[in-house]
Amino acid sequence: MRSIFLRAEWRKLAIVNFSIDSSLLKPHLPFGTELDLWKGKCYVSLVAFRFINTRVKGVPVPFHINFEEINFRFYVRYCDKGQWKRGVTFIREIVSKPAMTFIANSIYKEKYITLQTRHTWIDDPAYIKVKYEWKHNTAWDSVAVSANPLATDILPGSEEEFISEHYWGYTRMSDNSTSQYEVAHPRWQVYDVHDFQVNVRFDQLYGKEFAILNDAKPDSVMLAEGSEVLVRMFNKIRS
Repeated sequence: MRSIFLRAEWRKLAIVNFSIDSSLLKPHLPFGTELDLWKGKCYVSLVAFRFINTRVKGVPVPFHINFEEINFRFYVRYCDKGQWKRGVTFIREIVSKPAMTFIANSIYKEKYITLQTRHTWIDDPAYIKVKYEWKHNTAWDSVAVSANPLATDILPGSEEEFISEHYWGYTRMSDNSTSQYEVAHPRWQVYDVHDFQVNVRFDQLYGKEFAILNDAKPDSVMLAEGSEVLVRMFNKIRS
């Protein structure tokens, strides 16, 4: 088992899911992987959450302990010696911390960018609301979710299980190599979402092929409580 590279808590994950034509994602597929579908649907997800108590190699990086991340991802799988590993591939990831961007891009070959971000969490006896915002080209994009304050277990075989239980990350390094790393966490709980708002310029941040999502209605929206998360060191998949 590979050593732990990063340890943190991921909390209050707002997850917005869209089904799209799989042809839009095939150019982004890392070598050796294939798309992982949910009942025939090809999903992309916008995921916004808070990193809390972050440690890199067991050491807190000054001013990089608590921060927001917003990522845009899709779902893949990789057959490793006859065993399928289910994972995610990121089209782009946003944080406000430049050191995190440097580490992720230089070591894991991810696609982080550094933008100004902010969040609002409201815990009320009647509801819970989270809002995440990020500033790009002088304007703010955002996602906000309101939900019942009682967290419940994710049901086996549910869409929530499919979205949340991909425990590997796959990143395209070249046409014939991919980085693979494990993301370990316990099974999450989710809140029952009753309202949401998505104000995102997908084409500006993620590519013109995703302009169709600017005014699209999500297939589903989740709010997960999250947990402590461990990210292990990567290994390379080569041809």
